[in-house]
Amino acid sequence: MTSYTVRALPGLPEIAAGDDLTKLIASAEPGLVDGDILLVTSKIVSKAEGRLVAARDRESAIDAETVRVVARRGPLRIVENRQGLVMAAAGVDASNTPAGTVLLLPEDPDASARTIRDGLRETLGVEIGVIVTDTFGRPWRNGLTDVAIGAAGVRVLDDLRGGTDAHGNPLSATVVAVADELAAAGDLVKGKADGLPVAVVRGLGHLVGPQSSSEDSARAIVRSAADDMFRLGTSEAVREAVTQRRTVREFTDEPVDPDAVRRAVAAAVTAPAPHHTTPWRFVLLETATAREELLDAMRDAWIADLRRDGKSEESIAKRVRRGEVLRRAPYLVVPCLVMDGSHHYGDARRDTAEREMFVVATGAGVQNFLVALAGERLGSAWVSSTMFCPDVVRRVLRLPDHWDPMGAVAVGHAAAAPRQRPAREASDFITVR
Repeated sequence: MTSYTVRALPGLPEIAAGDDLTKLIASAEPGLVDGDILLVTSKIVSKAEGRLVAARDRESAIDAETVRVVARRGPLRIVENRQGLVMAAAGVDASNTPAGTVLLLPEDPDASARTIRDGLRETLGVEIGVIVTDTFGRPWRNGLTDVAIGAAGVRVLDDLRGGTDAHGNPLSATVVAVADELAAAGDLVKGKADGLPVAVVRGLGHLVGPQSSSEDSARAIVRSAADDMFRLGTSEAVREAVTQRRTVREFTDEPVDPDAVRRAVAAAVTAPAPHHTTPWRFVLLETATAREELLDAMRDAWIADLRRDGKSEESIAKRVRRGEVLRRAPYLVVPCLVMDGSHHYGDARRDTAEREMFVVATGAGVQNFLVALAGERLGSAWVSSTMFCPDVVRRVLRLPDHWDPMGAVAVGHAAAAPRQRPAREASDFITVR
């Protein structure tokens, strides 16, 4: 049976800038042996590397160390910092530091771990692993624990995929964060109040060795942006979804998942509406035949309108070509307005206002729909064309006479990222009384 021990390393002095951690650790524990794993609290690494810096206040220091805000609740910020770690306050520590100063994380925790490992090999002639640890909160769990932010000479992940469990079932997703497990074990015997910033694990030498740079880098534990399903906090994700929804006019041939569209419709129908009504209907054109039949009939109606306007055949051809965005999409949706539950006043002014309320509610539903599609990684373009030939749309799609088409939405996977647009200053659209 595999067993191991974890013990704190006593005898280390208060660390200051310029101190040689390797020599101090070697003096405190000359009995290190091959296969030991050293767990070093990042705070002493930062102090030795001179990461104690003057700061007007902790918030300004957090600003300077932040690359991306993940979530904010009052004064608390979860951010991605310069080291690529997602954590509270960018890892800026103002505890146990002189007034007017803060302690930053090591510039490169992996490099710091390599320096300690190489130094102890030279000083004591031992091959050990080194993990630099820091205290983290976790998204789904209360309480704090130590995790690995830097590593050298120790396997940080144990990939069990491709193997089988005790019952012979294939393991397809099991990757164990060994370095984090070791860091947490060390936290049980270390302690800020006790002045014990280093721990030694003995008995797990199979995790120690000349690993490749990817295997013994703590960066391997951090999820890439593409794999991070929780990259933003709730309110931040909502704002991101709304502001990043962009009109997409060019699509790939990749099919659209009908279930994704239905999930977007479910989001659409949560929009506000007058009189507790549900004024939205979404017609999903999932076959090429249905799309072509509708678009051909709409094109013919548009050409007839343009000819009545006296446009030349050349002008008509150009206009029709510019309106081909719906044909380039692999999936179409026609949102419709229904006035069921509306009030009739018998007065033109109030009846007009009543319809406008329902139109606004339909627009809110369409906006929800477009934002939800973006959340499903689907591009979209809301085109007004069906509003100009409602009778044609109702006839081709066999819709009830009281359904009013409110444009059409082209849906698909974007062929390219939309072009950036200048940010709009909110104050340009605000009037305060």
